[in-house]
Amino acid sequence: MGTVITVTSGKGGTGKTTVTGGVASCLARLGKTVLCIDMDIGLRNLDISLGLSDRALMDFADVALGNCPLARAAVSHPDLPNLSLLTAPMRLPPHVTAGSIRALLRTARDRYDYIFIDCPAGLGPGFQLATCGADRALVVATNDASSLRDAQRAVEELYRLRQVHLVMNRIQPKLLRELRTTIDDAMDAAGLPLIGVIPEDRRVILAANMGRPLILEGRRGAANACLNIAKRIEGYRVPIMRIR
Repeated sequence: MGTVITVTSGKGGTGKTTVTGGVASCLARLGKTVLCIDMDIGLRNLDISLGLSDRALMDFADVALGNCPLARAAVSHPDLPNLSLLTAPMRLPPHVTAGSIRALLRTARDRYDYIFIDCPAGLGPGFQLATCGADRALVVATNDASSLRDAQRAVEELYRLRQVHLVMNRIQPKLLRELRTTIDDAMDAAGLPLIGVIPEDRRVILAANMGRPLILEGRRGAANACLNIAKRIEGYRVPIMRIR
């Protein structure tokens, strides 16, 4: 049975969608079957991060309401056959409830090893819907005080999940030195164990603009960091990347 992992941040601008696409693509590259569900209603862009822009005709609401089976609605990646996307609607139909989302996820668990949910920013109704059926969570933060405070607020809302981990994203070594802070300080501020550190990397933007998953552009920088996170999710002991 598959594992549902929601990726959240508590605020926008942390690179949450990039982390979702990056880690999910790496797990698919490792041979796991992965479904990504974009639940950022009205602001969907996970398709860009995955290199599946505008390929989806159906969305998760169609599946949740029984208008379309999951097997037909999920779009497979042409270069990563194990990776599929279920996109978000532009507006959420009123009859989509936490119960219908849980039913969708029960079906997905039987078909995929991992289901990644790209959570909307904030902690409102969209967040509650995106986390209602999750087993685990990745909380994405950058190394600034407001991001870490919002990450801590997200943690308070995820109390029922058995595993919640911190991903530090877009880390710049020079800025860390100027702030006289460390990743350990960030972990303390967020109140979470660390599962990965991802450096600032221009290749993230280049890969998205080319419509390619980051891992297909080489195993350096952010791509290698996402691969390490994927391996840790799988249970491998992988040292945390040092950001110099």
